[in-house]
Amino acid sequence: MSKSDIRGGSLPLSTLVILTFALTLATFMQVLDTTIANVSIPSISGDLGVTPSQGTWIITSFAVSNAISMPLTGWLARRFGEVKLFVLSVFLFSMTSLMCGIASNFEMLIIGRILQGAVAAPMMPLSQSLLLSNYPAHKKGLALAFWSMTATIGPIVGPLLGGYITDNFSWSWIFFINIPIGVFSSIIVWAAIKHRETDKKKDPIDYVGLMLLVIGVGSLQILLDKGNDLDWFSSDTIVWLSIAAGVGLLFLVVWELFDDHPVIDLSLFGNRNFAVGAIAITLGYTVFLGGGVVFPLWLQLDMGYTAYWAGYASAAVGIFAFLLSPVIGTQMHKMNLRLLVSVSFVLFAISYFMMSDFTTQVDLSHVAMPRLVMGIAMAMFFIPLTAIILSQIEQSRVASAMGLVNFIRVLGGSFGTSIGVSIWDRWSEVHHSDLASVVTPFSHTAMQYKEGLNQVIQKPEAFIDFLVTKQALTMSNDDILYLSGIIFLAMIPILWLAKPPFITSKAKAPVLE
Repeated sequence: MSKSDIRGGSLPLSTLVILTFALTLATFMQVLDTTIANVSIPSISGDLGVTPSQGTWIITSFAVSNAISMPLTGWLARRFGEVKLFVLSVFLFSMTSLMCGIASNFEMLIIGRILQGAVAAPMMPLSQSLLLSNYPAHKKGLALAFWSMTATIGPIVGPLLGGYITDNFSWSWIFFINIPIGVFSSIIVWAAIKHRETDKKKDPIDYVGLMLLVIGVGSLQILLDKGNDLDWFSSDTIVWLSIAAGVGLLFLVVWELFDDHPVIDLSLFGNRNFAVGAIAITLGYTVFLGGGVVFPLWLQLDMGYTAYWAGYASAAVGIFAFLLSPVIGTQMHKMNLRLLVSVSFVLFAISYFMMSDFTTQVDLSHVAMPRLVMGIAMAMFFIPLTAIILSQIEQSRVASAMGLVNFIRVLGGSFGTSIGVSIWDRWSEVHHSDLASVVTPFSHTAMQYKEGLNQVIQKPEAFIDFLVTKQALTMSNDDILYLSGIIFLAMIPILWLAKPPFITSKAKAPVLE
């Protein structure tokens, strides 16, 4: 009996429930870790004797190694088997978390984060693939819903949990909490489906492709993470990174398209639904994360929120995203998926337009309201788009497909983060200049206001500049959010390039039925 025959049977319900919990728990842990360290950088930097600017390498080192390793998921899964690779990745993630937690100096921590990012890369795409391959055909939408719920909640809980742990315990515990979760998850998954391992195929190692991947993707990720700090192309470092990224990625694409045993299966883009879904989910995530990073920064820098309260204000997006995901997952086989995602994009746009009217007097309840609307949009975003992406992909290629999709999605998120913060800085300077230009001796209103300030404070000019800066940051934030809404509406036609039906034959292990 072949492995494919063994995998063809259904798991007992109790085993499936435990497996789902273990797989989604590992996904939650990995997604959580990408955000939980962000709020702890000042504390870690102080304890290890480095500047906050140097401390950002805690994030960059993880992001670079993770970005390089993620597109290798399909190749590694074919070589070692999906179950074995997932279990090994989760276990090694726990061990590298231990290494980070006990780091006694900054260099050791960075090495730990590089290793942690590398071993974490296969966890997310393989959790999707293993859920889909072990669920009955008519329940695969529910499997996607469970995965989406954990992937959505992780980035929301991360800043809140990171801030709480850092404030009340040691920053080391943001890494230590991964250890029991990872060990538990790896043991459960191995016990549940070790007998359902995928077929293995030892293709020759594409050394040239690996080298080009490291050069191209590594340079691009560092460029995106450090571009704003180094003032982009005014820095020679950014210029050289851009050249290395451009040349490396160009040669990588050409090489992988013509190599007999590529490490990245770019032929997947020849599938229409995969290409449309991958582009839509990447662009959507790019815009979402661009505004998602600027929004809490604005709350902290302009509105006086602490990191915890900024995370709390943003967390409303998770309420409906969590509650509606199971509904979408179980009912979307009755819906037109293109229409469902179109509604999602409209709701995203509405939430951004609502936030673009914020002023410096906005209160917490009004901050949270559009985030609730965004949560509804989130529930209709990941699950249907993933179904479209996989609708014509054989089960044997799902790991490769999701590794590639998650790679370009995460890379798109890096673009969104860098571009969003950069635009916010530059547009706030423009607004500051425009506002300051009316505060002159020739403005009766401005002079009258200044005279009133002279009676209560010693330096009215500094206070006026503070108010101008505060307004400029808010106006720039509003502009970015409004633009984000426009972009989401403009992306809707892309969705309708996907070709129904989004249901495949049982021989291809359908996502929906």
